[in-house]
Amino acid sequence: MGCLRHYPLGRGGRGDSGLSEARCDARGNMRVIRGLLIAIAALGVIVGGYAWRSSFAPIDRPQASSFPVENVKAGAVLAAIGNCATCHTRDGGAAYAGGRPIVTPFGTIHATNITPDPSTGIGGWSEPAFIRAVREGVSRDGRHLYPAFPYDHMAKMAESDIKNVYAFLMTRRAQVSASPANELAFPFNIRSLVAGWKLFFLDRGGFTQDASKTAEWNRGAYLVEGLAHCGSCHTPRNVLGAEDKSRAYAGADVQGWTAPALGATSVAAVPWTGERLAEYLGKGRSPQHGVAAGPMADVIGNLAQVPDSDIKAMATYVASLAGAATKERQERGARAIARAGGEGAVTRPAAAAAPGASVYAGACAGCHGEAGRQPLDPALNLALSTTVRAASPNNLVRVVLGGIGRTDNQPGPHMPGFANALTDKQIGDLLEYVRANFTDRPVFAGLDVAIRKARQ
Repeated sequence: MGCLRHYPLGRGGRGDSGLSEARCDARGNMRVIRGLLIAIAALGVIVGGYAWRSSFAPIDRPQASSFPVENVKAGAVLAAIGNCATCHTRDGGAAYAGGRPIVTPFGTIHATNITPDPSTGIGGWSEPAFIRAVREGVSRDGRHLYPAFPYDHMAKMAESDIKNVYAFLMTRRAQVSASPANELAFPFNIRSLVAGWKLFFLDRGGFTQDASKTAEWNRGAYLVEGLAHCGSCHTPRNVLGAEDKSRAYAGADVQGWTAPALGATSVAAVPWTGERLAEYLGKGRSPQHGVAAGPMADVIGNLAQVPDSDIKAMATYVASLAGAATKERQERGARAIARAGGEGAVTRPAAAAAPGASVYAGACAGCHGEAGRQPLDPALNLALSTTVRAASPNNLVRVVLGGIGRTDNQPGPHMPGFANALTDKQIGDLLEYVRANFTDRPVFAGLDVAIRKARQ
């Protein structure tokens, strides 16, 4: 029976009725609390059941000789396209031995050891366990993997390609190397919550070819959207860390750098073509656009191992993202080429007297040229540089401070860094001058902040 709210006759009068009402209220509150606890427990059981994944039993490490040589070679190329070594190798560490810190808005995640060491790597992983990890983001022991590992793209990989990557990794030198613990704040350190993230953002449908496109275009789409996971850097993310598909390839900030837009919103002075992109992906530079630096330099270094046919296919697909060049984009390119003035830069009278003009003359003109003079060592014409035209000064600041180095003393683009040669004010004046002299773009916003952050 429920509590009867009346004033009883007899001893106590209203005092007893008040006590009775208090007891009734207490019992009612307890029922509410008990109901909430039951509901929370039931929800926990449901979530736990949904998040639970079985484990694969560990296996004895396979012998390297058990993998066909052609599979290992194919896996090496695929791992290069996926840029696997870059993320899974700490600075100064052994290749694929993990430990590299990946900074996210939710904390720092450390890449895992994917060499065939049984204790700290994947030596005890079976092929099915590896396939599940790549496609579903679940570890051998059933734990959900954080989407810093781009399985939202890898899910598009063909099973045969995943098996070849497995063959390649299992034939690497085993490295005993335990990765540091992740540094994630509550509740992001609860792995079971990743199951909910996958419910909304993981497409398990695989790759579907477009019959209206060429075989080359489809091959490029398969690689770019899948293994190469280009959208991971070039697409903005939402508050939950998932790619905002409504703004695919619109550009995003990554590790202090800005991955430029690849689609119709690209600010490149000259529209990208498949041929220009193939040159850039193969050599790390395009005379009409710029030079690879920052995280993209690592990507280019890995792509050096990839056949030209795959490079061309990826370039064909990426170039198609922007669609046909509009009249406005064609006119923009014509203006930029005119501004470039052939071999040297065209100096605007207003910009010539700017504080950064003398800094440019002393530090940059020898390679990049200036009005009326051939450069000593022809470098990128800054009037065509996507970095100089970008909305954010991040990349330009970092290139000026740190330079662009050649990998392992190999031929390629090179530029010295000026972090120790120029003050923050001189760098700011220089970049304001370059922006005004070589583009028709508005002044950089937040230049001082970008310089200070890059110094740090």
